[in-house]
Amino acid sequence: MEYKLIASDLDETLLNDDHVVPESNIYWIQKAVKERGVKFVPATGRGYMQILPELTQLGLKDMEGEYVLSFNGGALTENKDNRIIEFNGLEFDKMKEIFEFGLKQDVCIHVYTNDTLYIYNLSESEAERLKHQKLEVVYPEENTVDFLKDATIAKILYQNVDVPYLMSLEPKMTEITQGCAVSYSSNRYMEFNKEGVDKGVGLQHLADKLGIKIEETIAVGDNYNDMAMLEKAGMKLLRVYDDRSFDSPKYDSERVFFVAQEQGKKR
Repeated sequence: MEYKLIASDLDETLLNDDHVVPESNIYWIQKAVKERGVKFVPATGRGYMQILPELTQLGLKDMEGEYVLSFNGGALTENKDNRIIEFNGLEFDKMKEIFEFGLKQDVCIHVYTNDTLYIYNLSESEAERLKHQKLEVVYPEENTVDFLKDATIAKILYQNVDVPYLMSLEPKMTEITQGCAVSYSSNRYMEFNKEGVDKGVGLQHLADKLGIKIEETIAVGDNYNDMAMLEKAGMKLLRVYDDRSFDSPKYDSERVFFVAQEQGKKR
């Protein structure tokens, strides 16, 4: 099988502990892109505007005919001028409902518009992570999202390093999350996208657009929000860690590889 497209998660997958792309990864990715014509597509929960440093490292920033799947598949953009091809975000009222529930819980809250990240109730653990990621973030002075009523909302998420605690919130939110897709990532996030949005759907749409069979794609991921993409792709590369609580999925396909990686302190 000749594979023509690689879709890879970023945090805890492609990036190292310092939240940069290791030189060895850059070398092999550029080799595949330049010598084999493979499309390398970051598939991330972050917004496309939040991964410009990584695109620069990979030599893909502002490149025509190169693409990003962001917001867990909620947006498909071409790297040239960050041109939006597809966008499926949350309605403002749904985001606000989830936001107001979150204010009553022990969580830090991220609200993503199409181009800006707003963070509320910043936790110590999240402050440490953001320091290393060097993301551009807005910290509103008041716990309100009313000023975003006319904005284009991508998604919202809760942050707490206690993943069982985050999962315990889901049964309490059954009515609130109607019309939403709920997923978990980075052993610290509970994410809310529009129903029907996931990385697998995004991968299929991009493959169709490029005339690539889904069997000719490779997906690389490490967590729950990568599962739909891993299920969809012809080859699945699942990165696992010795200290990770995430239960690796079981697949019938023979084209599954578990990549064990020892890693230091997660940020």
